[in-house]
Amino acid sequence: MSGALSHIRVLDLSRVLAGPWAGQILADLGAEVIKVERPGTGDDTRHWGPPYVKDAQGNDSREAAYFQSANRNKQSLTIDFTQAEGQRLIRELVQNCDVLLENFKVGGLAAYGLDYASLQAINPRLIYCSVTGFGQDGPYAKRAGYDFMIQGLGGLMSLTGKPDDEEGGGPVKVGVALTDILTGLYATVGVLAALNQREQSGIGQYVDVALLDVQVACLANQAMNYLNTGVAPKRLGNAHPNIVPYQDFPSADGNFIIAVGNDGQFRKLCEVAGLTALADDPRFSTNKARVAHRAELIPLLRQATVFKSTSEWVQLLEQAGVPCGPINDLAQVFADPHVQARGLRIDLPNSLGSSTPLVASPLKLSATPVTYRNAPPLLGEHTDQVLRQQLKLSTEQISALRAAGVI
Repeated sequence: MSGALSHIRVLDLSRVLAGPWAGQILADLGAEVIKVERPGTGDDTRHWGPPYVKDAQGNDSREAAYFQSANRNKQSLTIDFTQAEGQRLIRELVQNCDVLLENFKVGGLAAYGLDYASLQAINPRLIYCSVTGFGQDGPYAKRAGYDFMIQGLGGLMSLTGKPDDEEGGGPVKVGVALTDILTGLYATVGVLAALNQREQSGIGQYVDVALLDVQVACLANQAMNYLNTGVAPKRLGNAHPNIVPYQDFPSADGNFIIAVGNDGQFRKLCEVAGLTALADDPRFSTNKARVAHRAELIPLLRQATVFKSTSEWVQLLEQAGVPCGPINDLAQVFADPHVQARGLRIDLPNSLGSSTPLVASPLKLSATPVTYRNAPPLLGEHTDQVLRQQLKLSTEQISALRAAGVI
């Protein structure tokens, strides 16, 4: 079957993670995504290694694993659009595209005539999505934005890590570039909404997505806790500000997670742990009381959890209907039978003569499933193909562009 977006063509001028992540989602859903890269160097993340993808002989290639995470199902086209001829090629491609993704600094593409106003005049149906650190307006609009600094500026690091008064306390970034990923997701939602609106209006629109906006929006309950109290939440390590017990606990052979969501689950936890009296204690019988008496309850539970292994606790608590789980490293994640059953690892043949291991899309569509057409491309791998198919250029014309350093 055709993918849900198999009728859509995307010109992806973005680099690094947030924009490419959006492009990959659209590509997984069937869109034809043409990734435009700088001749000779390409996307910055092609060089963010080690580790690197292995070639057919098992040696490191020059293709960083980082790049592979956000660029499958795309075609790589190299164009130097700082040159007038390169700009002309982009404008000609835009005439036959539905979506353009870019993450240049505010106003960065206007100098080349590749801004929204210029390209919308060529193709009124174009959806033009700009991903920036701070958005198209406001006092920080001209600043560059990277995930790490946005996690700090946007408040996430004030909530992540151990409390300041504990050993090892202090702000900590999330272990993946979560703000970039979330921004890519929001950019995808914006593009899909604009495509849907175009079905009614017949015209495209501009989509402005900023890392800082997304980071603040995704503070979720923590933002609401602040807005309703005027008190900025503090770091709680792995504990939850609104639910107790909802954190990690020590076991006989490591640590595991208990995630009690209601009073009934707390009673079941106490019964399994041999601490039934705690469920009847007025300090702990309701979640409101447990939040107020967190400092008294948690040590009592920790004294009990250390006497069984993680696997024993998980088995017992699952049988009782208490949400719980281990704290896996990535080797354990990809060895997990449920992860394997859901097909979350895929391997795609690449142009190096080997295969590239990848994480599958989590989207499961019954009528138009995600398809995996090709591994992340080599730099410029599809340049000739795209120029022939989309712009009907001859071999001689392509050779001349290459000789001039345009492609």
